[in-house]
Amino acid sequence: MHSKNDRNEWAGRFADWVIRWRWLVLFASVVLTIMAASGGRFLQMNNDYKVFFSEDNPQLQEFEQVQRTYTKVDNILFAVVPAEGDAFSENSLAAVEELTDRSWQLPYSLRVDSLTNFQHTYAEGDNLVVQDLVEGAEDLSQKELARVKQVALNEPALSGKLVNAEGSIAGVNVTFQLPEKSMDAGPEAVAAAREMIADIEEKYGVQVRATGTVMLFNAFFESSMKDMGTLVPMMYLVILLITFLLLRSVTATFVTTAVIVFSTLTAMGAAGHIGIQLTPPSSAATTIIMTLAVADSIHILVTMFGGMRQGLGKIEALRESIRVNFGPVFLTSLTTAVGFLSMNFSDALPFRDLGNITAIGVMAAFFFSVGLLPALMAVLPVKARDKKSETAVDRAINRLGDFVVLRHRPVLVAVMLVSVTLLALIPLNTLDDNFVTYFDESTSFRQDTDFINDNLSGIYQVQYSLDSETNNGVSDPAFLEKVEGFSSWLRQQPEVRHVNTISDTFQRLNKNLHADDPAYYRLPENPELAAQYLLLYELSLPYGLDLNNQLNVSKSSTQLVVTLKDMPSAQLRDFAERGTQWLEQNADIVAHGVGPAIMFAYIAERNIKNMLMGTFLAVIVIALLITIALRSVRLGALSLIPTLLPAGLSFGLWGLLVGEVNVAVSMVAGMALGIVVDDTVHFLSKYQRARRERSLDIEGAIRYAFSSVGVAILVTSIILISGFTVLAQSTFGMNANMAILTAITIFFALVAVFSLLPSLLLLDHRREQQDTKTALISDSEDEDYVHNPA
Repeated sequence: MHSKNDRNEWAGRFADWVIRWRWLVLFASVVLTIMAASGGRFLQMNNDYKVFFSEDNPQLQEFEQVQRTYTKVDNILFAVVPAEGDAFSENSLAAVEELTDRSWQLPYSLRVDSLTNFQHTYAEGDNLVVQDLVEGAEDLSQKELARVKQVALNEPALSGKLVNAEGSIAGVNVTFQLPEKSMDAGPEAVAAAREMIADIEEKYGVQVRATGTVMLFNAFFESSMKDMGTLVPMMYLVILLITFLLLRSVTATFVTTAVIVFSTLTAMGAAGHIGIQLTPPSSAATTIIMTLAVADSIHILVTMFGGMRQGLGKIEALRESIRVNFGPVFLTSLTTAVGFLSMNFSDALPFRDLGNITAIGVMAAFFFSVGLLPALMAVLPVKARDKKSETAVDRAINRLGDFVVLRHRPVLVAVMLVSVTLLALIPLNTLDDNFVTYFDESTSFRQDTDFINDNLSGIYQVQYSLDSETNNGVSDPAFLEKVEGFSSWLRQQPEVRHVNTISDTFQRLNKNLHADDPAYYRLPENPELAAQYLLLYELSLPYGLDLNNQLNVSKSSTQLVVTLKDMPSAQLRDFAERGTQWLEQNADIVAHGVGPAIMFAYIAERNIKNMLMGTFLAVIVIALLITIALRSVRLGALSLIPTLLPAGLSFGLWGLLVGEVNVAVSMVAGMALGIVVDDTVHFLSKYQRARRERSLDIEGAIRYAFSSVGVAILVTSIILISGFTVLAQSTFGMNANMAILTAITIFFALVAVFSLLPSLLLLDHRREQQDTKTALISDSEDEDYVHNPA
């Protein structure tokens, strides 16, 4: 038992107050939860991929500058796949033509480029003719169809972009002007596009695939909605099942569920009040909070049932459980919150939101665990197993404690060998963020994107804005030579699938205005003549198909768009840097490759740099909290080893099995830090209580920690691993990878607490004893020297 001077007796008095005023506590819990949950009506889903980048992100700033200069690149790329495998058949071209015409009517549509409305130019006497490549596809003769095919497959602006080299698939690219900060514009455009696709497929018997940034926006939205609709119910089922199987109490299972529901509602409602917008990463907070909220309840309930099996009444056992667990549960909740708050150092807003929502949920779970839980347990009927009914799990945990105490040196050696091996594998990890692989292969966006990437054109684009530094400078032959030189160099690179450049247009116009003589397919040599070509061409273009996607208003700069094959982030960064270097060395032009693909290619690298500081500060804060709570600098320092090691081991195993680290995976160290420290805190608090209250020796205290909290640590670890395993089923790859690595980290933490921590305690104690013995011998020798002079 405990003395009346116990420094934790105030926790016992708190438990008495909660039990005495249980109905008031229940009423207050319900009212406060309703007030907090009312903020849920303010929650909105943000499906803009740019939300992953902070305002000071240099890649985002450069991209937005290009977006302001030229036509935006928010798009949907349709791929028309004819059953007969001929994109130039009458039926296929008719499908492309109707898809092109109807795409102009899509919500927020700004521009439509396709095989059929490509502005084909040719000479007719002294005149330049500019017209759609295909008009009235259903009425074209076989000869005319053959001409269209011949032109399209040899036109640099089309081949490899809007028609594949085999001529079996044709594309329609729709550019959108989506309203700023609109949450509904993207889904609205996608819904209309899908309705149009269904009509075209039914009418012409073709298959239509769709990808692009607007589809990417919508995939974020749909992935979040799907996860919240499937993972949350699955999570409740898993928690209910595991909690009941391990506690064997309907009441305890119900109360645990109540704590989960109240904590989740409070956190998500608070997020709405604060103004946080949901994204796929931040929406995962619901599942994470549900998982973490169980841990506090389990520790309190396991201790309570243990007391009842030892003969205590329900109220007395409940009071004792709150008394001994209030401090550790508060400390673990605080350290978990600190770990998640460290995510505020992330460069990606969705992960900052995830950290903040989860931190709110974790602290809410603490208050409900020490308030709502005891109030409900005091009201509801509870039965505990007989005193003699020690479970197989209890016996196994006790035997494990005996084994570790007796064999702590071999255990320590084995753990260190495994640790050194896995830590050595960490360098196998490479940074790679591919926004397409964020989505599971079961999603339509991933399937369509992979198909288009493999069969039509690459979906990764890099944009370069080349500045001539003078108005109308794009018509200067010297500048055009630089543009053409860069374009030629790009086409020689193995990563490049297509280059869209204004130099091709000038060469085509020069040929057209020399009677279509192929010998004149080159850049004009006279700047005035080049300017006239450009003016004549622009005046002939129909509305909506101007050159604003390639030239700025003053015609001082041009945008060159490079379409790339799928590649790792490191290779993409290298490509962009090579392009910048070539321009500086060969054209004396400073231009950086920009675009969504480039932004994502750098996100993990930037995020890791920021998170290193966040994780470092979290480690310091957590170490200080443990030191203050345990009132022992030695134990505080010792606790860092089993707290930090699991993350390192999990990254080593990840390097061996996967080897790719994206922005979500880079968040795991800071996030998991606050979770895995819980086991260490609970073990050390029981160990210290045994030493101070029960005056047990080091071995007895370790055995006591195993017997009193070992089952609870095992149960909470199983639930945490199960919860993150459920989250790993997410169709959003970021969440899935983050969950898998976190589950691995929690497993390593469980192993570390049950093997490494007690071994270190014993080793540290032996060393302390040896130091004391050495000091005593030294003092004795000094006394002999003083009292027995020679």
